[in-house]
Amino acid sequence: MQELLPYVDVNPDKPHDAVVVWLHGLGDSGNGFAPIVPELKLPTSMSVRFVFPHAPVRPVTINNGMPMRAWYDIKSLDFNQRADSQGVRESAQQVKQLIETEIEQGIDSKRVILAGFSQGGVIAYHLGLRFDQPLGGILALSTYLTEVPTLDDEASEANKSTPIFTAHGLYDEVIPCALGKTGADKLSELGYAVQWQDYPMQHNVCADEIQAISAWLQQRLA
Repeated sequence: MQELLPYVDVNPDKPHDAVVVWLHGLGDSGNGFAPIVPELKLPTSMSVRFVFPHAPVRPVTINNGMPMRAWYDIKSLDFNQRADSQGVRESAQQVKQLIETEIEQGIDSKRVILAGFSQGGVIAYHLGLRFDQPLGGILALSTYLTEVPTLDDEASEANKSTPIFTAHGLYDEVIPCALGKTGADKLSELGYAVQWQDYPMQHNVCADEIQAISAWLQQRLA
């Protein structure tokens, strides 16, 4: 087994009974989203651990090969060939190990939420739809769906009914909102329980979105 990804964690005041694994975007780190936990204003009655892994450092082709934290290489601006398939699968396997560690320590898989923003959302989609135990939910923010042709063969029956919350900025200048909506619509066509929401923002998160995420997490984990 590979060494677990390094991560930042935010723990409740009492032993946790649920986990949110939240994956950052290109060039960021686990520290980037950790401050969102208090902003979610989850009730003190909930006992949720947040885990924010750091992506591996790798050269990114479209950034002149500059090494940075990335879940996969981006070799082209063409979204049909944007995500490096091998990198997506390798990162998904590393995140899978993190989740399996929580399950081995006694957390019910149905009380694990897999979340991701941008590149992290690509991994959340990829892994969540293929994970072999039922998850509590998939949270995909400002992202897009990859590896669609293989999904029919690789999708796990365990997560065919797992709730998916996906949100996007209408003015996203990095990943067009239409691309995010196309992925959500595709999953709906395949019978997944997708909740779509867009916001008047760019490639970021906003206060209304954070409030909606909080409500969704409470619904899933209360």
